[in-house]
Amino acid sequence: MRRAADRIPVSEWTDPRHVLGVAGEKAALEHLVAMGWRIEAHRFRAGRHDIDLVIRRGTLVAFVEVKTRSTAQFGSGVESIGWKKRRALVWAATVWVARFGLPGDRYRFDVVTVRPGSEIEHLSDAWRP
Repeated sequence: MRRAADRIPVSEWTDPRHVLGVAGEKAALEHLVAMGWRIEAHRFRAGRHDIDLVIRRGTLVAFVEVKTRSTAQFGSGVESIGWKKRRALVWAATVWVARFGLPGDRYRFDVVTVRPGSEIEHLSDAWRP
């Protein structure tokens, strides 16, 4: 098992799936910033779970799972997030709220799907815990 200090930096990743995922996260991040969101965290880790993006607009905080698709053959991004992943995201979000949440904040879970040609779909309030 790797320790945090032993992790390979993103710039040295060679697996094409991981490289595609990082490119999708960057595209989603740029899109959300252009739409007026402020990035609170990128790849927030809570134990072994992570949240791709935590974004804020005023008192609304969204926990965003980014799904990058090289083809539409395997369904939409939201369809690929099963109950186990949702449970892990809710747990990590609870940790983020405990550490960084502000009184009066509202929370939701979003999904951003990035497709070939930089087509970006932002599904707000994709599910509720």
